[in-house]
Amino acid sequence: MATDHPAERGGPGRDRFAAFSDRASNVTSSPLFYGLCVLLVLGTVALHFAHAPLSWLIFAGDVMASVNLLLLALLKNTERRDTHALQRKLDSIAAALLEQREGTSQEAADELRRAIGLDDEQ
Repeated sequence: MATDHPAERGGPGRDRFAAFSDRASNVTSSPLFYGLCVLLVLGTVALHFAHAPLSWLIFAGDVMASVNLLLLALLKNTERRDTHALQRKLDSIAAALLEQREGTSQEAADELRRAIGLDDEQ
């Protein structure tokens, strides 16, 4: 198990999981996914009102718990990567301001441009 920050982990596996996590985050934040979740909850409630066998109720509860845990893991991964990116930008801003105040080189300003993506927009 890795204990490094997700944004600091290297290797090809990290890139695939980060891409998967981004796509999953986009899907799970859509109205269609919300509708599917509502249907899942309504289906579970309907099983209770229909007095379904206990094994079906347990299975429905297990499905709900599994979906919940998977979504929690994806949400946490996306949140940590976003937090790390934000911290990088704040560090770059602080370094650029300090550099400007001291009148030193432009390295921090260049890093700030890269961190906020100014070079990508041109």
